[in-house]
Amino acid sequence: MIKLFVGLGNPGPEYEGTRHNAGFQWVDEVARALKVQLVPERSYWGLAARANVQGRPVWLLEPQTYMNLSGKSVAALARFYKIAPDEILVAHDELDFEPGVVKLKKGGSHGGHNGLRDIHAQLGASDYWRLRIGIGHPGLKSEVVGWVLKRPAPAERALIEEGISHALKALPAMLAGDMDKATQLVHTTKPPRPKPPRPPREAGGA
Repeated sequence: MIKLFVGLGNPGPEYEGTRHNAGFQWVDEVARALKVQLVPERSYWGLAARANVQGRPVWLLEPQTYMNLSGKSVAALARFYKIAPDEILVAHDELDFEPGVVKLKKGGSHGGHNGLRDIHAQLGASDYWRLRIGIGHPGLKSEVVGWVLKRPAPAERALIEEGISHALKALPAMLAGDMDKATQLVHTTKPPRPKPPRPPREAGGA
């Protein structure tokens, strides 16, 4: 069961709404759903909130250390509250997926993501959960840094927000500890069935 939800991003107004801050957006939505407010917590180098879910604490965290030092913040909170790596979910931007695509997985490599790289190092483990929020790829490796630090075009932003909203449907399963169900919900992207057409009204009918 997830006891700590982490969103990755960079602090400051100049980075607000950039592709690299997709993880912050996810945690903002979780905070809204749980009716809590993130506030500065100097002990954890981040913005944090504590929610009570069925009588137990659940933490939300947005590290304010800049992306490449995210692990310092995550490890500080996790160690203090004795939260194991497999009870942590980290939401982050994912270059390998198109905007609107979101996937959930446990463990694996950091894939070159600087935030995950530091979390790996600071936790000394890789078996935490990741919510991978697709932001698309610029096509050239040399353009990646500029790409992630820019704001997406309106159409792309709408797709990213749709992906985040879709993933939010799995939040109750994550909180209940049913990660198989959570994964299934995140990965199910079938469009809803169209409503059957209404029968035409008869002439003279009300």
